Amino acid sequence: MGAAACCGAPQEQTESSPSEYVTTLMGTQSEFALSTGNTYPAVALPWGMNFWTPQTGEMGDGWAYTYNAHTIRGLKQTHQPSPWINDYGQFAVMPVRGNDKLDEESRQSWFSHQAETAKPYYYSVYLADHDILAEITPTERAALMRFTFPESTESGVVIDAFDRGSRVEIVDDRTVAGYTTRNNGGVPENFRNWFVNRFDKPFTAVELTDKPAGYKAGSRQLYPEGGKSVEGEHAVAKVHFATTRGERITLRIASSFISPEQAVRNLETELGTDDFEAVKSKAQARWDEVLGRIEVRGGSVDQLRTFYSCLYRSTLFPRKFYEIDAEGRPVHYSPYNGEVLPGYMYTDTGFWDTFRCLFPLLNLVYPSVNAEIQAGLANAWRESGFLPEWASPGHRGCMVGNNSASVVSDAILKGITPAEDVDDLYAAMLSGRMKVHPTVSSTGRLGHEYYNTLGYVPYNVGINENVARTLE
Repeated sequence: MGAAACCGAPQEQTESSPSEYVTTLMGTQSEFALSTGNTYPAVALPWGMNFWTPQTGEMGDGWAYTYNAHTIRGLKQTHQPSPWINDYGQFAVMPVRGNDKLDEESRQSWFSHQAETAKPYYYSVYLADHDILAEITPTERAALMRFTFPESTESGVVIDAFDRGSRVEIVDDRTVAGYTTRNNGGVPENFRNWFVNRFDKPFTAVELTDKPAGYKAGSRQLYPEGGKSVEGEHAVAKVHFATTRGERITLRIASSFISPEQAVRNLETELGTDDFEAVKSKAQARWDEVLGRIEVRGGSVDQLRTFYSCLYRSTLFPRKFYEIDAEGRPVHYSPYNGEVLPGYMYTDTGFWDTFRCLFPLLNLVYPSVNAEIQAGLANAWRESGFLPEWASPGHRGCMVGNNSASVVSDAILKGITPAEDVDDLYAAMLSGRMKVHPTVSSTGRLGHEYYNTLGYVPYNVGINENVARTLE
């Protein structure tokens, strides 16, 4: 037997793909009082414009998902880089059973982590109170959702555009569109996140309201009779279905910061005619490509999980804030001046600390991505007169230091920066030596007058964190 084992055909070594090692729930057992990561399980593509996450927290809570929570209120499109920065352009979708399940309190459902699958390219959860299995798989600007319903005449899906100004509209008997304006700063006055939701089954009825907290169910309307849209402080739509046990309803969903037409373009170009399994397979392949740039050998399974889970987090941000127009060219809504302009834009990143770890990693392992990021930084300077220090999506007042200079100069010296942007980025660095943003004091160099004459920022001139500002 020993000779046969020695001389037989070699056993093929089977290894899990890198994405299978990722634990997206790592770091979610956090709360405002104590951070053990402050993360959420982002269902996304690397550097994708839109992420999705199950929402356990109340609407507007920066801790959108916490592991110790017991109920889910919705499946939220999110752009949040940090709970301290909070979110913008968010809205939520929630499958339900029951005619009265509309606002976030009434529609929430108990769930168990034993009936939850959380991967970078796929999320599923059993919503026990509704007896519904909900699944998500992403593209960069769109996603496919699949809901498996019980037998019920009271099945439905809630589309919550959130408060602070929003709109929902019944486009036809399968499509709901709208926009959300919710944000926590860093946006121009004309900011909108336009979304479109397209189901593969016609609605039996619809409900629309701009006051979900005090809404009384029962005013359902058959489309196309009755009102088709609602716009106000907090727009919500609920679409109704009659379902058989085990019936699957698919939702194709996308959004745009540019226009409702661009949202439809993002949906149709990124999802095409692919079914759920095809989108899921492509998303996993993309993650395996990105994570597989670094191959690890010799470690334990737990060490591989730690490594690839951290690499997954390192390839989420900065996120793409550009879209592809009808001619296949990159265009972006500028979070700095509110215009739609050609070229790349990335956002949701703070250079405080990432200049010494994340961006050198991008230069080494993902140089083509950082080339786009640098082109986006050049556009940020052209559009605002400053390089960002914290962007989400525009300039945000957080942290200190002029670390954009390190990020920009490192990329230039390593030959990463597109040649056409080098002169502008060098001019941007020089410009940053002698000015500070008029409304966001963390952008530019607060205290530059003192630093440029004394070589430091004194402690007694009314500028906080003067030592840190001097060093950085």
